[in-house]
Amino acid sequence: MAFQPESELTAEEAAERVEEVLAEHDVVLFMKGNRLMPQCGYSKRALGLISQHVDDFETVDVLPALPEYRAALEAESGWETIPQTFVDGEFVGGSDVLAELDERGELAETLGAEA
Repeated sequence: MAFQPESELTAEEAAERVEEVLAEHDVVLFMKGNRLMPQCGYSKRALGLISQHVDDFETVDVLPALPEYRAALEAESGWETIPQTFVDGEFVGGSDVLAELDERGELAETLGAEA
């Protein structure tokens, strides 16, 4: 695959995609890469933590339009880094926050997993 400097989405399209995905799914992970091939350690860590507690969650690869997704997500969460996890449309945090919740035994409940 050749390097493509232009994004696949406009800023408006990325913002619309974020809103749509958050409205349609209970748990959403915006990450670099996908479930089969995470493209950064933080995304891989977040994916692993969520996967321990819930099977049914959506992932969105932000790499095809990184600047646009970063702006759309920052407007939604106030957080500029990727990955970002949302539950029921509410921002939870990145991989470090997920790890802290997991260490305290609160991640399953936060994700809405049944005990």
